[in-house]
Amino acid sequence: MTATNFTYKDAGVDLELNQEAMKKLPPLMKRTHTSRVMELAGGFAGLFQLNGESGGKKKQYQDPVMVSGTDGVGTKIKVAMQAGQFNTIGIDLVAMCVNDCLCLGAEPLFFLDYIALNKDDPTLLASLVEGVSDGCVQSGAALLGGETAIMPDLYAPGDFDMAGFCVGVAEREQLIEGPKRIQKGDVLIGLPSSGFHSNGYSLIRKVIFEGESLSVDDTIEELGMTVQQAILEPTKIYAKEVMAVIEGDSNSSIHGIAHITGGGLPENLERLLPDNCKIEIDCSSWTTPKLYQWFQSLGHVESEEMFRVFNMGIGMVLIVPENDVETVQQKLSEVECESMIIGKVAEGPKEVSLINIS
Repeated sequence: MTATNFTYKDAGVDLELNQEAMKKLPPLMKRTHTSRVMELAGGFAGLFQLNGESGGKKKQYQDPVMVSGTDGVGTKIKVAMQAGQFNTIGIDLVAMCVNDCLCLGAEPLFFLDYIALNKDDPTLLASLVEGVSDGCVQSGAALLGGETAIMPDLYAPGDFDMAGFCVGVAEREQLIEGPKRIQKGDVLIGLPSSGFHSNGYSLIRKVIFEGESLSVDDTIEELGMTVQQAILEPTKIYAKEVMAVIEGDSNSSIHGIAHITGGGLPENLERLLPDNCKIEIDCSSWTTPKLYQWFQSLGHVESEEMFRVFNMGIGMVLIVPENDVETVQQKLSEVECESMIIGKVAEGPKEVSLINIS
């Protein structure tokens, strides 16, 4: 037998190309850093100090509790592949993790990403991390680092996947723990979503690309945009809005926060309720965006199913005492965030009901 000198490149991993890809990332990370990021040349991990200056404000935590969240983007990634648009999916990744941490009243501190590819692709990697960097800037979190895995035997050519990890912090006495605070008479304030966000894409893809055989370049006349523009709109990050409400406050005005992801309003709100409370949401209290109306008509999807799968235009919900509603909405308006009262908490069995579904 003839001896063969195998290399890592023969196995599908190009170390020279990998080094080229890695050189593109430091500027994307650096733009997210604050003075609380501690420099560590050549480190195998990242360093972040809790106390220090951030956004021009002095941070000095007394009894800090760390809050963490991890998530992915789901099959929205398949749409990005079809469209060849890779510089926004990273925003979705950051949003899904950061928004969850915000629900406990945590200030987002730092973010790490994990990207798995079929082969080294410096341009693709830079585009993906560009989106992560943009999301971190929007959320005020520092991108400390991440991991890029090249696995040709696990991913088909052109495939990739992403996961993210956010760490935040809150004072112990200011943690927003819904079941411990929510009570009869509380009011639900809804914050608008930017679109589908990152949930329901298996159904979205089935209806649009299989059922109707549309392409990402097709124009949706009712919306005045292409399919690509409609369904790749990044998930809204609510850091500015939540921080505006809770900073400088003991959080007595916020009893609960829900990030409306898979399961829609009913499932994501029910998990916050104590056993003796129920929620009634008036679906006529806001105008469902045309995007959902178009999709529902396109796929002949029942209204109940739409509300069970999608956010229906409400991406985050704040649950507050009735006496604090005006103050909270004023703080939101100061950061140019529209808000609407969408329901109330009442005494009863733990459940969420929707009325006036059209």
